[in-house]
Amino acid sequence: MPVTVPDILQGSMTLIGRISLCAIFLTNAVGFNIPNFEEVVSAMGRVGIPQPRFALVLAIGILLAGSGMLIVGWKSKVGAALLLFYLTVSNMYFHNFWVINDPVMHKLEMVQFLKNLSLMGAMLLIVANGSGPYSLDLQKSPRAKFSG
Repeated sequence: MPVTVPDILQGSMTLIGRISLCAIFLTNAVGFNIPNFEEVVSAMGRVGIPQPRFALVLAIGILLAGSGMLIVGWKSKVGAALLLFYLTVSNMYFHNFWVINDPVMHKLEMVQFLKNLSLMGAMLLIVANGSGPYSLDLQKSPRAKFSG
């Protein structure tokens, strides 16, 4: 079956979408967590995360692995599930706006919570539908156009 312009556009947009979606996770790991490791460990301890040093190493691994898996489309459902887990824990510990009394901080944390909730929705879509065209998952299973 010949490749059409709509197929190329769909594949390109899906790949760009996966890269764009992962930009926040990669930036968080490489641009913030790794260079500020001790400060982040301290902040994690203050909010009650058990074993904050181990938890941060795990979080960085999840951010890097999940993002990498989504970008290349290899085991993308697993990668999305990892990032979904990260976002859920992040929301519970860092963006629990419902316990904040200061009105300004309450609103700021609610926005961060909702941003993460939106990203969680994107991860659920990938878990349900796969990585789409231009992915390594698709290369392994040519029968399913949207496997992942």
